[in-house]
Amino acid sequence: MMDVVSAKDRVITNIYEEMGAVFMQSEVGILRVIPQKGGIFRVSFSCDGEFCKEQGEDYADYSGSIDYILSVEEHTAEINIATHVNNDTYVNNVTNVNGANNGMGLIRIKTHEGEVRVNRATGALSFYNSKGEQLLRERENNPRELEKISLFKTINADNLRVEEIKTADGVKKKVKAADKEEYGTAYKTRTYFDFADDEFITGFGQGENGELNLRKTTYYGHQGNRKISIPFLVSSRNYGILMSTNSLFMFEESADHAFIQTEADFYSDYYFMFGSNLFEVIRNYRRITGRAAMLPMWAYGYVQSKERYTSQAEILETADEFRKRNIGIDCLVLDWMSWEDGKWGQKSFDASRFPDPKAMTDELHKKGIRFMMSIWPNMSAGTDNNEEFKKEGLLFPGTDVYNAFSKKGRDLYWSQVERALYPAGVDGWWCDSSEPITPEWMHLIEPSDGEKYFEYKHDAENMMPFELANAFGKYHAKAIWDGQRKNSEDKRVVNLTRSGWAGSQKYGTIFWSGDISASWKTLKNQVKAGLQFAASGMPYWTLDAGAFFVKRGIQWFWDGDYKNGINAAYKKLYVRWLQYAAFLPVFRAHGTDVSREPWAFGDRGDNYYEAICKTIRNRYKLIPYIYSLGAAAHLDDGMIMRPLMFDFSNDKKAVEISDQFMLGDSLMVCPIVNDQDEQVKCTDETSEVSDMDTRSIYLPKGSCWYEFNLGDFFEEEDNEITSSYRYYEGGRSIEYQCPLNRIPVFVKAGSIIPVKKPQGCTDEMKDEDIEVLIYPGCDTKFRLYEDAGDGYGYENGEYCITELIWDDENKSFSYNTYGNIKFRSGNLKDMRIDSKIK
Repeated sequence: MMDVVSAKDRVITNIYEEMGAVFMQSEVGILRVIPQKGGIFRVSFSCDGEFCKEQGEDYADYSGSIDYILSVEEHTAEINIATHVNNDTYVNNVTNVNGANNGMGLIRIKTHEGEVRVNRATGALSFYNSKGEQLLRERENNPRELEKISLFKTINADNLRVEEIKTADGVKKKVKAADKEEYGTAYKTRTYFDFADDEFITGFGQGENGELNLRKTTYYGHQGNRKISIPFLVSSRNYGILMSTNSLFMFEESADHAFIQTEADFYSDYYFMFGSNLFEVIRNYRRITGRAAMLPMWAYGYVQSKERYTSQAEILETADEFRKRNIGIDCLVLDWMSWEDGKWGQKSFDASRFPDPKAMTDELHKKGIRFMMSIWPNMSAGTDNNEEFKKEGLLFPGTDVYNAFSKKGRDLYWSQVERALYPAGVDGWWCDSSEPITPEWMHLIEPSDGEKYFEYKHDAENMMPFELANAFGKYHAKAIWDGQRKNSEDKRVVNLTRSGWAGSQKYGTIFWSGDISASWKTLKNQVKAGLQFAASGMPYWTLDAGAFFVKRGIQWFWDGDYKNGINAAYKKLYVRWLQYAAFLPVFRAHGTDVSREPWAFGDRGDNYYEAICKTIRNRYKLIPYIYSLGAAAHLDDGMIMRPLMFDFSNDKKAVEISDQFMLGDSLMVCPIVNDQDEQVKCTDETSEVSDMDTRSIYLPKGSCWYEFNLGDFFEEEDNEITSSYRYYEGGRSIEYQCPLNRIPVFVKAGSIIPVKKPQGCTDEMKDEDIEVLIYPGCDTKFRLYEDAGDGYGYENGEYCITELIWDDENKSFSYNTYGNIKFRSGNLKDMRIDSKIK
């Protein structure tokens, strides 16, 4: 018979306190709990007794110095650690317990916000809030497991077997086989949790299959074209978990178990975050990973893009057409191939198509339009950019992708941007393909979720440090941020990117959901994707309004429902999609197969065209409100958009809703996500579709709701402006009819919405008066934020906050202004919204 190898004992036999942390020792290893200010516990476990500094920190250069990001230093001071073992209390200096009571009892570590209780027999943790209510517990039996793995690097570049595959993202190099050598060891870690039956869990980034509530699922944490992984989840029980990792991870819950697994860490490590509500949890997440940067005001206007504008002349003609038609626009985007043909990723302009890029941007700037262009982390072999990286040894083995984990690599990348592109007056960067591994796009048949994960894992192991395999996008963004900030403080970094990680929000990033396909199902799933991502602590998210792919191709991902392009059915889908996008933190249209300018869908007098133009006008009316939300995301670690679960956690029905969301504290957006014209075939060029939709809407309890119709304000064509709107009691569902030119939006009673008269761009609106829309129902305040609109003066207090105040009992409006008065815009005019009870 085989000899059994006995499991090590998990009984905690020794406890001590050191530098603000509690250490608990058993045969299996050392458990460390670090309580931090504001309601955070860092939980770490090491098999070998070491807690190396690399874990949970931000690599400035993976082969050299460390730049701390998940530091605990500023949060641990003045914490009064009280540890209780059975009936004995040990305050601060907790010393040897020597296995008293045969390992039975609890170790209790308390702060003002909550408490961790550790089972001495097993080392399992339970978390309690300040009211003594249990929020979460680790599995009692065997709560965590670690398995040592070897870390390998690819060597002998001349002996690699590399395959080149043409994809929609350009030619990708895949290392099929390589010689490797071990450069260290790490651990696969797994922590088991017992969740409450009625708990709603979301986060971990943005999925691609309409994920929101992750209970009873298997969710794979890797990057992809349509997937963004962030190692952070939140619960409807008002807590969050941030995995301190840069590696791949997975979450799995079945009838028997629930766990979070990381693939390559130096020890098991996570942060548990308390909060009296989920907003406090998000603030703790940002305290650990970094404060969100402010975007320039123009980034909150309308961004026009498509695949692709081919020349300087076409870009300027498009700008002229927007101005001729008096349609608002703040940014035009140049998608791939600014470079000469055959030089993918080269940071340059093809002189035959862009003879004078600086003259082009100067002309755009005169019209109040900014210019964004796509740049890539991969540069074709033989290009000057590639050769420069190759000479310095800063390409990943067997690929044309630069090593963003190296500070030297990041500095060289920005140097190329600074030499060739930045002098041309570029205002924003589209960091495309920032994964940079998308093996799923090399297939005709869509791989399963598990296949995508393990193929990504395999490819990452062959080209980059495996313990950093999920974090490339963050370091790529850091290259742009650090470089541009050194160049100028007058222009804020704007980085539209497809991949990132915990901490990316501090680098001026805007995430978009990848190359999605046109269908009503996709639109519905995208609403969920945006909410999942927002719940992951990230403030800026957008999408390709109307979807990237419209038609259907042979590849699994090129699967739009509209083979003939723009017909009546697609026009309706596009209008509804754009209306939803207008209430996102960043508002943009983009895609291939068909043009995306408003006049591609009709002309003056056409229902679709007029609906598109009205949608853009309404976005500009809301700029004061949305810009103030962006400021709150920076100054107060606030959220711009979020699931209803955040605002109405006590309403079980609201917690489960996935097709409505809050934009700020006041607006509840209810996109039209279902096609009510199923009889109209996607290929039918003649059939008309309905210009009226009905959808079921749930109005959360605890508030009353006004319908919101911005179309009544500042519209010259309106003969009569009314300030009277239907008003609904909360806690019920309604059937709501909505015409083609708007989607259902409701305002919570007791709200203030600052708006402005729309103009052609945000620059033209700076001196416009602000209309203050007041929705009575209770006392309320709103912090209106104003600044220069660009530059980093806001970091030094160069901004103005006007506190708008509504006294509901006395029906009076007032305001107080703080900060730099020079940023105060035009006059404030208040308008009280009356109600008609419905």
